[in-house]
Amino acid sequence: MIARYTHPEMGGIWSDEHRYRTWLRVEIAAAEAMADQGLIPKDAARAIRERGGFDVARIDAIEAVTKHDIIAFTTSVAEKVGPEARWLHFGLTSSDVLDTALALQLQDACDVILKRLDAAQAAVKARAMEHRRTPMIGRTHGVHAEPMTFGLKLAIWYAELGRDIVRIQRARATISVGKMSGAVGTYAHLDPSIERAVCAALGLEPAPVSSQVVQRDRHAELMAALAITAASLEKFALEIRGLQKTEIGEVEEPFDKGQKGSSAMPHKRNPIACEQIVGLARVLRGNLVAAMENVALWHERDISHSSVERIIFPDSFIALDHMLRRFTRIAADMVVYPDRMARNLELSRGVVFSGSVLLALAEKGVSREQAYEWVQRNAMRSSIEGLDFRTLLKADADLTAVLTVAELDRLFDLDYQVRHVDESFARVFGETGNRLS
Repeated sequence: MIARYTHPEMGGIWSDEHRYRTWLRVEIAAAEAMADQGLIPKDAARAIRERGGFDVARIDAIEAVTKHDIIAFTTSVAEKVGPEARWLHFGLTSSDVLDTALALQLQDACDVILKRLDAAQAAVKARAMEHRRTPMIGRTHGVHAEPMTFGLKLAIWYAELGRDIVRIQRARATISVGKMSGAVGTYAHLDPSIERAVCAALGLEPAPVSSQVVQRDRHAELMAALAITAASLEKFALEIRGLQKTEIGEVEEPFDKGQKGSSAMPHKRNPIACEQIVGLARVLRGNLVAAMENVALWHERDISHSSVERIIFPDSFIALDHMLRRFTRIAADMVVYPDRMARNLELSRGVVFSGSVLLALAEKGVSREQAYEWVQRNAMRSSIEGLDFRTLLKADADLTAVLTVAELDRLFDLDYQVRHVDESFARVFGETGNRLS
């Protein structure tokens, strides 16, 4: 039976076939609710359910004449149903069907995105556990800062994906409303009880109040959640791109056998998957602006939002679905180079431990300003002259008057710098993430 519901993947959700099938689900639910209350004959509701169907090509042909999609759809369905079709769409306005059906499509699309987010989180978690104690240099402003671990970086990504999941779940609840309130929201032709029954049958909540349409702040919230999720993926992909730079070389996105990086330079292994994610995030941000523009409509409704939504919802969900699948593969299969991370840690000749030296001097009673001056002059000399920072400190009479050589050596302990990584992992992953595998 054409009206029977199956959950397609993302592309199918936005196909013409599935859109019309979803409209038919709403029409059948409305007919059955009205039959239950004696508004239309039960035989009519049964006929609509059992014989209700449509032909996409026929709908297109009718719409070419009527210039009205719902009329084209109901005409096609009526041709299948027969005489009882006079009760089809009884008391409804187009947006009763369109907006209620859109909520169902958006629910389905959110469910696919949530499934993809779960997979992305799982891939990131596996790599975070693998590299919990893989040391690397942390960078602020693109400049070497202090040591960290690659696993900690991935734990940050995992936690952000968790927030993205919550945002999508919250937005899914926000858009999960239907309406059967008529042309201006007054229930002039159908009692609100019909709306309650239809929504209950479809797994939606009735909109507490509506005009001709469900209010578009709900849809803008959903688009914001999608755009933020895309921005998260962009952030992760941009970091991988940065770490893949030749002069850094710490991480590399997967490069398949037979893949080519450049038409002119056979040596190239370009981060094209990450670049694609970064580019598509821009599209979703642009679509969020369009969704915000849809909030304000003339009076009880105009049609300016309709054309926009026919583009931004399919495009945004399909793009984000692709981004998530692509990122999950990147996270699972990216190549990590711990030796290069260790080598880059040594590039700054130990100045990344300057903060520890500063604090040790302050603990010994040296003013922060004086301690900063002593440490900075040695750090600058190390950077400019290419000398070992720890050696310079041990030769500085001001410092050695306060700190012993053994105390200075302890300040350069990499394990001490990352001693709290396990606690961060416990916070992010729970107790199961609190021990080295």
